[in-house]
Amino acid sequence: MVGGEAAAAVEELISGVRRATDFAEQFRSYSESEKQWKARMEFILRHLPDYRDPPDGGGRLDQLLSLSMVWANHLFLGCSYNKDLLDKVMEMADGIEVEDLPQFTTRSELMKKCQPPESSPQR
Repeated sequence: MVGGEAAAAVEELISGVRRATDFAEQFRSYSESEKQWKARMEFILRHLPDYRDPPDGGGRLDQLLSLSMVWANHLFLGCSYNKDLLDKVMEMADGIEVEDLPQFTTRSELMKKCQPPESSPQR
């Protein structure tokens, strides 16, 4: 009865996804919007297998949660971080689609706008 085996496999897969989602839900910040949380949860769930804490501890899960916050803060709040760190989290987030991201102006861009135009040479 192949149909029964397929249905059981699908149910097991759905159950696994629910457990992973329930596990990740405990890490949601009260200040995160639904859009922010969905994006960060996708980031967490994507990398959770690689960052599971070993039996003796080690804080790998804490590292993943920190990386997810760096990525979300950069994307949604415009925070800036060390280039190597940003490169790492952007690579980890490759393929995660987030719509309607806010646009930020950097301090350097603002300073350029405030500078008076260079005067042309006098003759």
